[in-house]
Amino acid sequence: YRTDARLRKGLMERYPDVTKVIIAQRISSVMHADLILVLEDGKIIGKGTHEELIKSCNIYQEISASQMGGESIA
Repeated sequence: YRTDARLRKGLMERYPDVTKVIIAQRISSVMHADLILVLEDGKIIGKGTHEELIKSCNIYQEISASQMGGESIA
C-alpha cells in the first residue's frame, strides 16, 4: 500500500497536467481520480467519480464496502 501511495503521489507532484491511466483493483488507488471506469466481463458498467459511483454502481459499492471496511467515502 505504501509503494502504491508513494507512486501516485509522485506522479501527481511531478506530472500534474498529464493525463494518467491507472488500472487497479483497489479502491484506494483510484478513489481520487477525476474519472473511474468500472469494468465487468470487459464491459463498462459504471463511470464517474468515487462519490458518484458509490451512489450509482452496485458493484463499485460492494467492492468499496469490502475493501474500505464498510466506508463508502473517505
